Amino acid sequence: MTDDVRNIVLGVIAAGLSAALGWLARTYLWKRKLRRKQRFFGLPDNAECLLVVNRSAGGSDWTVARRDVFALLELSAIIEDCGAHAQIVAHDAMQQGFGERTEFCVGGPVSNQRMAAHLRSLLPGVEVNTDTEPGPDRGAIRVGSERYRWEKGTVEHVLLARLTAGQSSPNARPVFLACGQHSNANHAAVRYLARNHGKLLRKHGNTSFVLLLKVVNSQAYGPDVVELIADVTRAAQAPLPTAAAAPRTSHRAS
Repeated sequence: MTDDVRNIVLGVIAAGLSAALGWLARTYLWKRKLRRKQRFFGLPDNAECLLVVNRSAGGSDWTVARRDVFALLELSAIIEDCGAHAQIVAHDAMQQGFGERTEFCVGGPVSNQRMAAHLRSLLPGVEVNTDTEPGPDRGAIRVGSERYRWEKGTVEHVLLARLTAGQSSPNARPVFLACGQHSNANHAAVRYLARNHGKLLRKHGNTSFVLLLKVVNSQAYGPDVVELIADVTRAAQAPLPTAAAAPRTSHRAS
């Protein structure tokens, strides 16, 4: 074998080894990223989870707002990426606890009885105004001493939460809540979760958190322009203040 042939053979072998090592490295990084995503969402391979469907305000129990359908589709993509399976359940047909299967619950307490139950049990520091009559506080979200009003199409707020309810078991599954003042805000919260789950995992780990988001000018931008107002985990999980003073109204962002 001449030197030229030997060099060619060695070059081919080196290129093959480099390609194989590169493929192994990419596969390892991809699998590690997938496992972190699965742990964050509580969705290991072939796991079962629940998509709790709300109803459109003013519609029948099985009428779902268009934006809420979009939110459910984005959640379905997350579930599929994790190699898990979803069961769709109507909000008023859920009669079980939490922790055995990951749950994604979408919609405010007016349209989603399951959400109303979660707010009462898991987030005692949150109060949503459910008045049906027009007024400045209709649909307002109160967290602790702060109240966040709804201006349809201009300023819409939504709570995005990952809750473990104090469960210490490594196999306990979280509950994800997207509780907005409008179906567009629900969709925005789900999209924020899908786009930022890596950042949320780095900041919060696999623990509980409650974020208050603001959707800006949804009539022009839909669910795409979202601002993080604050991490309200502590205030949301503590009992509401009992002081006689009225809560402050706020639209500020941080």
